[in-house]
Amino acid sequence: MPSLKENKMWNLFDNLPPISRRNFLIISLKGLAFAFLSRLGSFVLAEPERKFTGKARSVIQIWMWGGPSHLDTFDPKPEAGRDYCGPLDAPIPTSVEGIRISQLLPLLAKQTDKYSIIRSLTHGLNSHETAAYRMQTGRLPGGSLVYPGLGAVVSLFKGYDHGYRQPIPPYIVLTSPQGRFSESGFLGPKYQPLVTGGDPSKDPFVVEGFILPGVSQERQTQRRQLLNSLDTLSKLYPQHPLLQKMEAATNSAYESILGEASQIFDLQQEKPEIRESYGRTWFGQCCLMARRLVEKGVPYITINYQGWDTHKRHFETIQRMMPDLDKGMSTLLAELAEKGLLERTVVWWAGEFGRTPRIQWEPPWYGGRGHYGQCFTVVVAGGGFKGGQVVGSSSRTGEEVKERPVYPEDLLGSIYQLLGIDPDGPLPNPRNLDVPVMLPPKAGRLHEIMG
Repeated sequence: MPSLKENKMWNLFDNLPPISRRNFLIISLKGLAFAFLSRLGSFVLAEPERKFTGKARSVIQIWMWGGPSHLDTFDPKPEAGRDYCGPLDAPIPTSVEGIRISQLLPLLAKQTDKYSIIRSLTHGLNSHETAAYRMQTGRLPGGSLVYPGLGAVVSLFKGYDHGYRQPIPPYIVLTSPQGRFSESGFLGPKYQPLVTGGDPSKDPFVVEGFILPGVSQERQTQRRQLLNSLDTLSKLYPQHPLLQKMEAATNSAYESILGEASQIFDLQQEKPEIRESYGRTWFGQCCLMARRLVEKGVPYITINYQGWDTHKRHFETIQRMMPDLDKGMSTLLAELAEKGLLERTVVWWAGEFGRTPRIQWEPPWYGGRGHYGQCFTVVVAGGGFKGGQVVGSSSRTGEEVKERPVYPEDLLGSIYQLLGIDPDGPLPNPRNLDVPVMLPPKAGRLHEIMG
C-alpha cells in the first residue's frame, strides 16, 4: 500500500499556500451551511406544491332562505302516505331514467341531465343561525373564531388580488342581506358582498350605490358637471396629493354610476322574450341577473331567495312559490348550457336545512313543516359537477340518511376543489391565523359526481 507521500491525491495539496485558523473556520462553517441547505432543499423538493386547476370560474348560489322541504322538491316520498307527502303524491319522471322529482317542478324535470341531486345532506342543527353558519362556512358554530363563508373565501382567492378587473365587486348578493351570519368572518369588511337591494323585476333595477331612483343618467352627468364647476379648491391646488386622491375616488365612483357597472345591472338590455323565459318575477329576473354577472366574470353570486320558512300552511305557500322557482332555475341552467357557461359555473341550490318530513296538521300550523337538519337535499350543477346523478338516499319517510351521508364540509370542499382552490391549503387572513381553507372531509368529497 503506498504511503501518504506517494499518494498522488495527497500530493495535490503540497503546493497550496498555508491557511490561517480564521480562514479554516470560515471555510468549515460555509461547508456545513451548504450541506445543511442542500439537505433542507432536498427535503422541500420531496414534498411538491399541490396544484389545483379547477374548471369552474364562477359560482351561483341559490340560497333557499328558511329551508325548503326535500320531500316536496327533489326527494318525493309518495309511498310514505299523506302524513308525509300531503297532497303532493304524484312525483313526475325526469329526463334521466329512474329519477323522479316533485310534480310542481315540470320544467326542472326536463333539465335533470344538467344537475345532480344530493339526497343525504346532514348536520343535525335545527336553528336558522347555527345551521346557516354550518352550511355556508363548513364549520361548527361556537368557538372564538367567526369563519368566512364560501362567497368571501372565493372573493379572496378569485378577486382583485388575482386578476379580477370588473367595476363591480367580486361577491354580489341579490337582493337583500342573508342576515344569519357574518359573510366575511375574520377576513374583514374587504370581503363583504355587495348587496344590491332593489327588485330586478322592476325597470329600472335600482341597485344601491349604482342607480338612484328617479334620476336619469343624463341628469347624473349634469350633476357631475355642476359639481366640477363649483370645485374651486381643486383648481387652486391641482397638485395637492390629498385633493388628487379625492378626485381619483370621485372619478371611480362616477365611473361606477355612469359607466360599465350601471350597464351590467340594466336588464332592459335583454330581449323581452329572454326576460319572459325566466319569468317576470323577482326570482326569475334574479336568475337572469346572475347569468349576466357570470358573463362578466363575477366569481360569486348569491340569490337570497326568502320565504321558505313554512311553519304554517306549508302547501299553500309552496304551491304559490314553486312555479317561480321552476321557471327561473330551469331557464338559468338551460341558458348557461347554451352559452357554454355551465361548464365553468358551479350552481348550488340549498337552504340551511330541510323541513320536518312528518306534516304538522294540527293548529296553529294547519299543514306546516318545522326545521329539520337531520336529512335534507342539495342540488349541484356545472363547473365540473356531473349531471343526471343522485348521491346518497334517505329512508322511506325521509327522516334519516339511509346511504352515503354528506356533510357541509364535504360539499364546500368539493366546490373549492372545482374552483381550483386547495381546500386543505392555508387560508390567508389579516390576523395571521393558521387555519385551512376547509376542514378535512367528514364522509368524503363528492368525487362520484366530480368530472
